[in-house]
Amino acid sequence: MINIGQINTLEILRETDHGIYLVDEDNNEVLLPNRYVPESFRIWDKLDVFVYLDNEERPVATTDMPYIKLGEFALLRCSQVNDYGAFLDWGLVKELFCPFKEQAFKMKPKGWYLVHCYMDEKTERLVASSKTNRFLSNKELTVKQFDEVDLIVSHPSEIGMNVIVNKKHTGLIYNDQIFTELSVGDKLKGIVKKIRPGNKLDIVLGQIGYRNIEPNAERILKELEDNGGYLDLTDKSNPEDIKDLLQMSKKNFKKAVGSLYKDKKIEIKPDGIYLV
Repeated sequence: MINIGQINTLEILRETDHGIYLVDEDNNEVLLPNRYVPESFRIWDKLDVFVYLDNEERPVATTDMPYIKLGEFALLRCSQVNDYGAFLDWGLVKELFCPFKEQAFKMKPKGWYLVHCYMDEKTERLVASSKTNRFLSNKELTVKQFDEVDLIVSHPSEIGMNVIVNKKHTGLIYNDQIFTELSVGDKLKGIVKKIRPGNKLDIVLGQIGYRNIEPNAERILKELEDNGGYLDLTDKSNPEDIKDLLQMSKKNFKKAVGSLYKDKKIEIKPDGIYLV
């Protein structure tokens, strides 16, 4: 079966004036236009191609890889808007359409929007939606406390930053747990810190508790090396100064410093910490 909106590994079947036809194991065919045909090839060679519908709504293959595939989320740039909706640059010749009804906020040319790519059941076309929450659910969680998860930054709120968790769930990073600048569309790793009533996910960046000491300790050592073996920070330093320099909380800083001191890698003096 040739899957629309996904990467397919297909075999070269025959050559025509318009390109080469590729075939799957069930003998379903799709055209790879001349502009994407390799300079040299042999019949029955295998190619990895992305398949979507062309301007005449026919399946067509391309060796160009899009910025987003079926079922995925990505930050895309709006290139134009017409009477029916917006068109987004997703790295292919034919742009990805986002109808007005699927826009959380009215899209404007040159704007960047976090969208989900899905298959419109009526037209069988790939389309985009910036109403991302309707493609997410926390009803049945596939994660548990302390799991490492993949995150996509979704949108800010008064209490923190909303994130998409493993492309399936919604989560929240509280403001007091954010120690670096986050932007919508950023992809990063996190940890499920807590699951609250209603399957609400509290997320933190990095790792939790003493599992967080090692990476934080490594960060402190690197800063010490980059600053001639000295940092003007102590357990009495302002939390904001620690956050600005090391992108970690004062609590995690003190844990990491304690670990480094115990391992005799640093000296702690009234004016700061020194690399041994």
